[in-house]
Amino acid sequence: MNEYLYKETDNLSALITAQPQLLLTLSHFGIPMGFGDKTIAQVCAENGVNPQFFLLICEVYSNDNYVPSPAKLRATPMEGLVPYLLRSHDYYLNRRLPHIGHHLEKIADMLPPRAGKAIKQFFNAYIEEVREHFAHEEKIVYPHIKRLLNRENCDKFTIKSYLDTHDNLEEKLSDLVQIIFKYLPSSSHKEGFHTPPLSPSILEGELPLSPSHGDDDAIDMIFDILQLSHDLRKHAIIEDKILGPYVKQLEKSAKP
Repeated sequence: MNEYLYKETDNLSALITAQPQLLLTLSHFGIPMGFGDKTIAQVCAENGVNPQFFLLICEVYSNDNYVPSPAKLRATPMEGLVPYLLRSHDYYLNRRLPHIGHHLEKIADMLPPRAGKAIKQFFNAYIEEVREHFAHEEKIVYPHIKRLLNRENCDKFTIKSYLDTHDNLEEKLSDLVQIIFKYLPSSSHKEGFHTPPLSPSILEGELPLSPSHGDDDAIDMIFDILQLSHDLRKHAIIEDKILGPYVKQLEKSAKP
């Protein structure tokens, strides 16, 4: 019986339309846009992605309550797991975080110097934390998986020790948003955040006030941060529900 909401024969475009957040995962699979009305199976075949693994990631990503059974994990080819996670790391470090950082610099420069400096320092420290988190996975966890698959002698490292201690990267992004809310000035009180003059029609209540360009920039940036926080939470869920149980199975099989 198929546990998943979607099937290999469904159109990928229909899946993305129904679950827009899955659009962010396509680059993690190495799937480019331009798939037209092709099915999930067809798109996966063209891009060297196992469709059952694709559906597993999509199900975990789109349904917080879904927990794959041990049997489902054993039946799903996992060769694509580490490449998927590595592409995710590259996406966060080299695309999403620099994009947010660019806009954060502009907003921080409009704030009082101390507040702007504090926000920049907080964000730069966060990037270093993310970099260290991913480096640990790439230097310790993924080689551990490779050794298990090759049935090589493994050290005392276990995936449980990693899962018990790894940080949730999305939590500090929520702290950053709260700091921005705290220090972001009213449009009318800070240069760079200009509220347009009130027209008679607005004063009479016929039209709503529109935010200034500075406010638009701040809203866009905060939305990007919240979206990244959401995406990183899903990344952590994939580690907890797929990576962890899968590696535990490998470790159990490797025991003499």
